[in-house]
Amino acid sequence: MDLTGITSITKTEKIKDELRAEIASTFENYKEQFLRETVMSDDFLDFFNKNKEPFDMLMCYYKCAIMEVETKFRVLDAEFSLQYDRNPIESIKSRIKSQTSLIKKVRDRKIPMTLESIEENINDIAGIRVICAFPKDIYMLADCLLKQDDIRLIKKKDYIENPKENGYRSLHLIVEVPVFLQNEKRNMKVEVQLRSIAMDFWASLEHKLRYKKNLSEETTAEISHELKECAEQSASLDRRMQQIRDRISDVD
Repeated sequence: MDLTGITSITKTEKIKDELRAEIASTFENYKEQFLRETVMSDDFLDFFNKNKEPFDMLMCYYKCAIMEVETKFRVLDAEFSLQYDRNPIESIKSRIKSQTSLIKKVRDRKIPMTLESIEENINDIAGIRVICAFPKDIYMLADCLLKQDDIRLIKKKDYIENPKENGYRSLHLIVEVPVFLQNEKRNMKVEVQLRSIAMDFWASLEHKLRYKKNLSEETTAEISHELKECAEQSASLDRRMQQIRDRISDVD
């Protein structure tokens, strides 16, 4: 059996993979250089040095806003526990966007380098993720939050009813909540993401796999297809678990 042709194809594919890896590595080097020359340029560093105290204070306001919204969800969870003997919330995670991520977003969106512009144009500096056991709890908690008279809805994106192309599912809300300070009240924006356990599990793994380097285009396409199938299976599991929960509730 003549294996010369097969060996030649294998070598060609190996060379292609090595070339792709080299191109990817070169791109990352240029990207790093670009970030150092722009994101970490003297202009950006000068801005943050001059505005360090006001910037730190603004981040403090966002942290306070997170505490306000998180408390609202914990109160709702406690109320449901008392009234219905169940907790709709499995866990709550929160974060403040890092300074590096914030600078990159300012650069990418060409936002003026002022604190006022950053606060006005970037909605996800403060973020809360609420993980629920069942899909219906997601919408129930969102409705309960938005009915509160000190919460103002700015934007809503339903990626559960309308998933992203890659299969991502979640309910996103941008809300404004008042923070009461010593001498003033400030309305601060918070991004709220509500997901089921299955949605959060899928999104967490997809995020880790998405940043794997040196994958061929063919492998990347195959993995993307498999991840989308996994997202569909995850959504099907959510629906089945919700149906079981509804049947148990009907008996109760």
